Amino acid sequence: MASTPVAPRARTALPRPLRRALLVVHVAASAAWLGLTLCLLILALTGAATASPATDEVAYRAMDVFGDLLVAPLALLTFTTGLVLSLGTHWGLARYRWVWAKFWLTLVAGTASLLVLRPALDRAATAVTAGDRVDPYALLFPPSVSLALYLFMTALSVLKPWGRTRRGRRPGTQDHLRGRPYGSPRERKSRPERKRPGHPDAPSGTLGT
Repeated sequence: MASTPVAPRARTALPRPLRRALLVVHVAASAAWLGLTLCLLILALTGAATASPATDEVAYRAMDVFGDLLVAPLALLTFTTGLVLSLGTHWGLARYRWVWAKFWLTLVAGTASLLVLRPALDRAATAVTAGDRVDPYALLFPPSVSLALYLFMTALSVLKPWGRTRRGRRPGTQDHLRGRPYGSPRERKSRPERKRPGHPDAPSGTLGT
């Protein structure tokens, strides 16, 4: 007895205007998070390179202000918009390796920023205000790692490497919507070109599928 083909699960796509608006917000928040990390790294380098207590105080208190005002909103906005875009578009959350990797890296980076970076900045600002010495290298490590991580995630967004996950290759979860890009550039190159209706090579009696 022949088995019945598994129909692909329907995916709820975001309306195009909403998707574009969310994409703009996501890219802007991600770029702002990257810029904030670079700013924190420059201030940490300034505090490590100077022997002036006054300069140390200005640098570390500025880091604390930026951390208190911007780290949490940018991390939350980047993570939330990225999650909504992945779930509301053909990419999905766990169907492509680069999307799945970005999800976990963003979650780890945001958690570390809230639970590790911000308390360290608060302690440094309190110490310099009280006239105590701050270990400059303790504040150099977090923004350095964060900057490398954000640059890596930016590369993932641009290059989209590694193709589908095992879940994304299951017949019941494949994206069968015509005209939608899928997979890595290698996957797209290897897929036969779809012919539009009316094309001389399009199959007779079909809509170019």
